[in-house]
Amino acid sequence: MTTNKLLALVFSLTIGLSFGQSKMSKTKKAIIASVEKHKDNLIKISDEIWALAETAFEENKSAEILASYAEKQGFTVERGVAGMPTAFVATYGSGKPVISVLGEFDALPGLSQKAEPTKNPLNEGAAGHGCGHNMFGAGSLGAAIAIKEQIENGTFKGTVKFMGTPSEEKYFGKIWMVRAGLWDDVDVNISWHPSASIEADVQSSLALIDFKIEFFGQAAHASGDPWNGRSASDALELYTSGVNYYREHVKPTVRMHYHIQDGGQVVNVVPDYSRLWMRVRDTKRSGMLPVYERVQKMAEGAAILANVDYKVSLISGIYEVLVNREGGKIMQKNLELLGPITYTQDEMDFGKGIQAATGKEQVGMDSAIKPLEDTREHPGGGSTDVGDVSWNVANINLGVTTAPKDTPWHSWAVVACGGMSIGHKGMIYSSKAMAMTMADLFENPDLVAKVKAEYKKRKGDEVYEAMIPEGPPPINNKGN
Repeated sequence: MTTNKLLALVFSLTIGLSFGQSKMSKTKKAIIASVEKHKDNLIKISDEIWALAETAFEENKSAEILASYAEKQGFTVERGVAGMPTAFVATYGSGKPVISVLGEFDALPGLSQKAEPTKNPLNEGAAGHGCGHNMFGAGSLGAAIAIKEQIENGTFKGTVKFMGTPSEEKYFGKIWMVRAGLWDDVDVNISWHPSASIEADVQSSLALIDFKIEFFGQAAHASGDPWNGRSASDALELYTSGVNYYREHVKPTVRMHYHIQDGGQVVNVVPDYSRLWMRVRDTKRSGMLPVYERVQKMAEGAAILANVDYKVSLISGIYEVLVNREGGKIMQKNLELLGPITYTQDEMDFGKGIQAATGKEQVGMDSAIKPLEDTREHPGGGSTDVGDVSWNVANINLGVTTAPKDTPWHSWAVVACGGMSIGHKGMIYSSKAMAMTMADLFENPDLVAKVKAEYKKRKGDEVYEAMIPEGPPPINNKGN
C-alpha cells in the first residue's frame, strides 16, 4: 500500500469514527467513558480467568474474581444461587425495568495454550478457554458496571443484574438458574459471545439432549472361560453400530455424537461395565425429542443382543435460542455507532499466523459490522443454555470478533487469541455495545415493550419444561 493510500485509509477511518461519536448521545458517550475507565481491570480479570482455565462446576476462583469486582463496584452479590457454588447474581438499583446480562467463565478440558499463533500448550493436558468464556464474563461485567454508574448518578431508573452462570460447556448451569426463577422478574436479558465477526445475532441454535448410557454384564476370564461372561463392551459396540446405521435415516438437521467413557479396563477380562456419553441435537426441540426416544430404544436392543442390563440417565437438555429481531435491531444501531475494531500490524500478523497454523486462508481479522441478517429456518452451529434463558425472558444476542476469520472454535487457536490483545479488544467492544443497547432499553419503555411483545409472540403457547433430572445440579459428578 502506498503512503498516500495509507493516509487516506487512516483519514477515512478517523472521519468515520468521529461521525459515529458525533451521533452518540451524552449518555452513550458516558457509557463508553465508563468502560474505558475500567478497561485495564476488565482485561486483568479476563487474563486471570484465562490463566486459571477452570472447567464445569470447578470455576471457584474465576467466579469469585468476577463476583468480588462487582461487589467492589457497589453491586449486591448473592453467591451460590440455584444450588451451584460457582453461580451468583450481582444486582444494583431498584424497580423497573430490570435488565440482566449474562456472564460465563468455564473452560474446556485439554485445550491449554500459550498466547502464541502456533500450537504450544501452557500446561500440557490442562484446560483452556477454547470458547472465550474468560472474555465472556469480564465483558458482560463491564457492561453491567457502565449501566450501574448511570443508575447511580440518576440518569437511569431501574435495576441491572449481572448473572454469573457456570458450567455452560458440560451440564448447562443456566437451566438450574432458570428453574430457580432467577429471571422471573427480568424484562430483557442481554448476552454476547466471542466470535470471528461482529454482528447482532438473530440466529437460533440447536436444541440438545445430553444423556448417559450404562451397560451391566458379568465379568469372566477372556480366554479361560469367556462363555461365563456377558460383555458390557459388546453391548456398547452394538449400540454405537446401531446409532451409526441410524444416521442415514434422520433429517439433515439432526446431529448425534458420543464419547466412550468406559469400554472395559483390561484385555483379558470380559468387561462387566461400560459407559457412553451421548448427545442428540436438532434445529427444534420438537424434532430432537423423537430421535432421543429412538436412540433410547436402541440401548434396550443392544442390551438384549448382548444379554446384559442397561440404564439410560438424563444429564441435561437445552432449548434452541428464541430469536428476538426487535432486540437485534437495537443492537445493530449501536454496532453501527461504534464502528469496526481497528488492529495493529502485529495483531493482523498474529491472526494470519493462527490461520496459517490451522490451514485457513491468511486474511487476518474481520472487524466489519455485519448487516442484520434474515433469521434462517435451520441454523447451523452449536447449542447453548442461553436458549433456556430465551424461553423465559426476552433475549438479545451479540457476537464480537475475538479471533481471526475462519478460526476453528473450541480449539487452541481461540485460547491463544483470548489471552492477548485481539481478544481484549473484542471483549471491551462487547462491553460498550451491550451497555449502549441496555441504555436504549432503560431510556425508552416502548423499546422494552416491543422486545417483550416479540418474545411472547414467538413463544406462543409453548410451555417451557426444563430438561434436567429432579434434584440438585450434578456438581459432584464432574468425571461422569
